[in-house]
Amino acid sequence: MKNEFVNEKLKVAVLGATGMVGQRFISLLEHHPWYQVTTVAASERSAGKTYEEAIGNRWKMTTPMPEAVKKLVVMNVNEVEAVAAKVDFVFSAVDMTKEEIKKIEDAYAKTETPVVSNNSAHRWTPDVPMVIPEINPDHMKVIEFQKKRLGTKRGFVAVKPNCSIQSYAPVLTAWKEFGPSQVTVTTYQAISGAGKTFQDWPEMVENIIPYIGGEEEKSEKEPLRIWGTIKDGVIQPAEGPVITCQCIRVPVLNGHTAAVFVKFDKKPTKEALIEKLVSFRGVPQELELPSAPKQFIRYLEEDNRPQVKLDVDFENGMGVSVGRLREDTVYDYKFVGLSHNTVRGAAGGAVLCAELLTAQGYITKK
Repeated sequence: MKNEFVNEKLKVAVLGATGMVGQRFISLLEHHPWYQVTTVAASERSAGKTYEEAIGNRWKMTTPMPEAVKKLVVMNVNEVEAVAAKVDFVFSAVDMTKEEIKKIEDAYAKTETPVVSNNSAHRWTPDVPMVIPEINPDHMKVIEFQKKRLGTKRGFVAVKPNCSIQSYAPVLTAWKEFGPSQVTVTTYQAISGAGKTFQDWPEMVENIIPYIGGEEEKSEKEPLRIWGTIKDGVIQPAEGPVITCQCIRVPVLNGHTAAVFVKFDKKPTKEALIEKLVSFRGVPQELELPSAPKQFIRYLEEDNRPQVKLDVDFENGMGVSVGRLREDTVYDYKFVGLSHNTVRGAAGGAVLCAELLTAQGYITKK
């Protein structure tokens, strides 16, 4: 593992530290070689309590709460200057309205504190990079234009995309040279994507709900922004492929599954498609970033894989599992993808973005 990008650990705050994604950040960063959680911030009602007291019986991770954070006193996330003064950068997982999130993330950036966000509020701000580090690491260059707008030297906002696209956007990227032109997707999404467990949401037991607010639009449009290009200081989304999507909530705790149909401009062989998946690597693999999966996408030959129970934790939840690739009678091919929605799809994806930003020199010691 390469550590030449960091001489001493960077101090980080988790904003929205008491929520499910905030908790995931805390657990993922427990033994991080580059970052140390020194500050936790949440809403006014949690402020002043220790992290352990603020969480109470609401710790939702399967691993215990890290000892190092238990006694940290929760700060009020709205006291921007006070929180920012303590850290080199922040992870944002705040639970607010879109406008409130935009405002508070910009406020942190203006204190010269980089913000790496799990939230959707800034995903369509034209000069904010929305990045899957293996796919579009070059989009971080738009930060220079964003800094001019914000009037900052080192403060900026970067975001990761929606959890729902992680199980198929990387696959389509690996197949780019074959020209995917039409894509139909149905996602089967875990309840932790709504920040819930079965204890919180008993009506999800033995149930599916065929609606997740705003999710279908994100699933259709966000891949196009990831495949876009920087032009005149903003990110211009790609023209295609055309993606249509349905998103369904299913009684699974962690793991979003996607059933995908693809039409290509140049129809490849099945063998060529599988080869492109398993050999697909990006900058995180080349730089050996701490959270990068060694194998980003794997292909499973068994007819009954990928399965959530068997495969969701592949590469510590940072890898994508693909199976059931076969020719289709209407489209060219169809497949099933699986990714971990709160690791690769949320906090883990944001941590990998921060590692990329650190390696690129955007996140440094204050």
